[in-house]
Amino acid sequence: MKAVVLEQHGGPEVLVLRNLPDPQPAPGQVLVRLRAAALNHRDVWIRRGQYAAIRLPAVLGSDGAGEIASGPRQGEPVVIFPSLDWGDNPKAPGPNFRILGMPDQGTYAELIAVPETNVFPKPPHLSWEEAAAVPLAALTAYRAVVTRAQTQAGETVLVTGIGGGVALFALQIARTLGARVFVTSSSEEKLQRARSLGAEGGALYTQPEWWKGLPSPDVIIDGAGGPGFLDLIGSIKAAGRLVTYGGTAGAVPQLIVQRIFWKQLNVLGTTMGNAQEFQHMLELYNKHQLRPVIDQVFPLAQAADAHRRMDAAAQFGKIVLRIA
Repeated sequence: MKAVVLEQHGGPEVLVLRNLPDPQPAPGQVLVRLRAAALNHRDVWIRRGQYAAIRLPAVLGSDGAGEIASGPRQGEPVVIFPSLDWGDNPKAPGPNFRILGMPDQGTYAELIAVPETNVFPKPPHLSWEEAAAVPLAALTAYRAVVTRAQTQAGETVLVTGIGGGVALFALQIARTLGARVFVTSSSEEKLQRARSLGAEGGALYTQPEWWKGLPSPDVIIDGAGGPGFLDLIGSIKAAGRLVTYGGTAGAVPQLIVQRIFWKQLNVLGTTMGNAQEFQHMLELYNKHQLRPVIDQVFPLAQAADAHRRMDAAAQFGKIVLRIA
């Protein structure tokens, strides 16, 4: 099979198309012939050497959709659930938890062997590229908005950093639940595009006291952290829920805990999700015929170009690799 292999850390040019042996499914696994895969920031961090316990060479990619290639389910269109060995506790992953795409072979390839419990029927209304765009980011957003924040219809939700995959899925899911959604960005163009997707308003977080132009939210979904996290604590309603799923802006400086306990805030951490949440997320997308926002599609052989686009932070939506 053809696969994009990371053999050393560096820029996008270190991603090389290679011929590798076809994977052989172990007992309990199925072989999937991939039609599309999608990028996540996790792939970029691994490529740069900024991720824990990296093992090289590696085939990156947590998101994928394709057809079961052999056995009684041969030909079935499926989407891959990227949480491996979550464990028995639905509230948090166990010690063997890992994400598909390093150390396990990922989806930047023509074939992949995964546990049969990690393949779910592809939503029929989605194209291969759309289906591949959903798994990691939509699951992360679903767990943040639904499981952790327990967002209710009529509540006000603020989603930070709109344009990235998780943030756009969070906007979409919260809107579907009947919430009023507002967003932040460093780009006026991205704010306008978010409004076209149902956001009621937005603010440029690069402006001083940006939050004063928005209603105080009941829920904040944040993937950045960093100094801006202090503004979020200041802007949220008393007894609000602030869900963090990432720290792309780095550490939070000089966090004053009194601002948390005096406002009775709930600060909730989350990452990825379990199989039941993945199933419920797919059911939501089926029921409401939701579609992910696709930024750009590249052929598998141009994975380096796809990474260059993500490095430039130019995307609005998911960057996808077309495989077959």
